[in-house]
Amino acid sequence: MKVAVVGATGMVGEVMLKVLAERNFPISELLLVASERSVGKKLTYKGEEHTVIGLQTAVESKPDIAIFSAGGDTSLTWAPKFAEVGTTVVDNSSAWRMDPDKKLVVPEINANVLSKEDKIIANPNCSTIQLVMALNPLHKKYGMKRVIVSTYQSVSGTGVKAVEQMENEAQGIKGEMAYPYPINKNALPHCDVFMENGYTKEEMKLAREPQKILDDRTFSITATAVRIPTAGGHSESVNVEFRNDFDLNEVREILNNTPGIVVQDNPAANSYPMPIYAHDKDEVFVGRMRRDETQPNTLNMWIVADNLRKGAATNAVQIAEYLVANKLV
Repeated sequence: MKVAVVGATGMVGEVMLKVLAERNFPISELLLVASERSVGKKLTYKGEEHTVIGLQTAVESKPDIAIFSAGGDTSLTWAPKFAEVGTTVVDNSSAWRMDPDKKLVVPEINANVLSKEDKIIANPNCSTIQLVMALNPLHKKYGMKRVIVSTYQSVSGTGVKAVEQMENEAQGIKGEMAYPYPINKNALPHCDVFMENGYTKEEMKLAREPQKILDDRTFSITATAVRIPTAGGHSESVNVEFRNDFDLNEVREILNNTPGIVVQDNPAANSYPMPIYAHDKDEVFVGRMRRDETQPNTLNMWIVADNLRKGAATNAVQIAEYLVANKLV
């Protein structure tokens, strides 16, 4: 495969290269692509130095697959140009996720919807991916009615400037602000921009994307997304009302048998998911499972994952792996 990584110099781009190497993705030629200001930079992949090229040069090279993590505007402009020359694009931005003509894919759940005709494939929002990984098997068994999710999201989800802001504040250094307020020793109920309905874009992604991925609009989701001063890993407090009753031991068994899920649910031993343990791992961790005692058929649980890996880079690479394995590129 001739593979282009677009946005190779960014936080997610760096993790994509790491994941591609770890998983021994079949690459015959690697194109590292970034904005004009990064052209000419040197990056190393599997011990070999590569020079960063621009988007137009990459299009002219006609890669088999282009994995994008370069922002929505870049994707809207350039993904169709890659598609026109026959490249299959896996896009990590929000640009194409809710486009009715584009597939929104978590491989463990709905990779089977993909075909050779899909030239632009959307990678879901990081918080959505870990949420649906846990919800999907339970929805199949008990039927979800309503989900309430509150997120505790790492500053790495905003990008390198946000990580630098947090580190500067922790050391008492004045620097560039990625957020309108300090993030160190703080919590900001503000992920992405606010919309007319009072929700942020991140919260609306959590409300809409799961319905598309699961191809089911019979359940509803409402979300509150909060940014907290952790360097990596998103956490979610999730309350799920099912149409049918459940047994907690059966819930644990279902999740234990779900590929990509690790159950950490032993409060007596202080065993529960935390971002510090999810760091640099591809699994989604689920714990703190208990009945909501205020209403029937309702489950509380806590979901944690590395937002740069399964929430972004790993999921995109898994999509590419599926395309190659099923001869769709």
